[in-house]
Amino acid sequence: MGLRYLSGLGLIGAFVLIWVASAEITQRIFTEYKQPFALCYIWISLMAVHLPISVLREKICKLLKVLNRNFHKDYSSITSSSGFNATLRIDETRQEAETYLKKCLIVEKETSEIEEGKPFVNEDERHLIPENCEHNSWEIAKCALYLCPIWFASEYMSNLALANTSVASTTVLNSTSSLFTLLFGVILGQDSVNIVKVVAVLISMSGVAMSTMGKTWEADDTKNHSIAGDIFGLLSAVFSGLFTVLLKKSAGSEGDKVDMQKLFGYIGLYCLLGFWWLAWPLSAVGIEPPFEFPSSWSTKEIVIANGFCSNIISDYFWALSIVWTTPLVATLGMSLTIPLAMIADMAIHGRKYSAVYILGCFQVFAGFVLANLSDKFSGKKPEIIIT
Repeated sequence: MGLRYLSGLGLIGAFVLIWVASAEITQRIFTEYKQPFALCYIWISLMAVHLPISVLREKICKLLKVLNRNFHKDYSSITSSSGFNATLRIDETRQEAETYLKKCLIVEKETSEIEEGKPFVNEDERHLIPENCEHNSWEIAKCALYLCPIWFASEYMSNLALANTSVASTTVLNSTSSLFTLLFGVILGQDSVNIVKVVAVLISMSGVAMSTMGKTWEADDTKNHSIAGDIFGLLSAVFSGLFTVLLKKSAGSEGDKVDMQKLFGYIGLYCLLGFWWLAWPLSAVGIEPPFEFPSSWSTKEIVIANGFCSNIISDYFWALSIVWTTPLVATLGMSLTIPLAMIADMAIHGRKYSAVYILGCFQVFAGFVLANLSDKFSGKKPEIIIT
């Protein structure tokens, strides 16, 4: 595993920690301010703050490039005026010879790979891929335009689930998104099916089911169980799986096609400008209560703080983990919220769990580990290029 992949796993861990804490805070908010749509609209709109941050970051990067270019120009002028021209000419001759040899090796490699029927990728062209895939603001804006409704639907369904059932049930149902991620990934050509991945998903799903059965006999929540809440949680998992696969498809295999921070900034901006009117039809059909903003300043502060942590920070971490690992690994990583919620409840609330629930948590973790090792078990070997 490379450093980028390991960093993606670390971001998954950070996302899981923040998500569990945010879900508990969200249910506390619902005791005083039960407005799932308003919370979803406010929190996603807050992501628009990524846009000015990304613009500032780009300006700083451009300034550093200019300073670096000027430094090299000054260094070249100093060396040329100091009598190093002969040395530079020798270096240039040596570099030309090395370039010629590399071209010969590339031609030989191309010929051998064509004979073997393998696709050929020029190393020089591979090196230029990031430069040819500059982050175009217009392309990112178009990408965010079709991702925004899917992301909003996933977040809103999750809030409706939290408003109608327990955190434990919502967590378990959200964990089923790995199944939909694998399904959409195969349909859209972003993932391949092998026996190890299927087994990993089945182990994780059986762990989710065992956690659900182990939880039914002990009601540790004051909220009544609701079938509607379960349906909303399942729909949230479907939209989350679809969003995960489309995000990976848009960002590319290396995540170099889009600026993830700018993408989430556009999603927040589209939500702010385009979804405010949904409060009235949702209220008219009885899904939502009449729209209103939080009445007390303390509730407003908690809403803003929770939105900053759960949407601006944790969702950005999760998006990066998708492109740094794989969609299936990222969504299976979300299943780790189940054992984490169990540990938090045992430590903070003193709750007890059945052996079935604990065994299910271990199976969820086993499925996550197995998905990370799927490429190794499937016989894929890293490509080694000797120069």
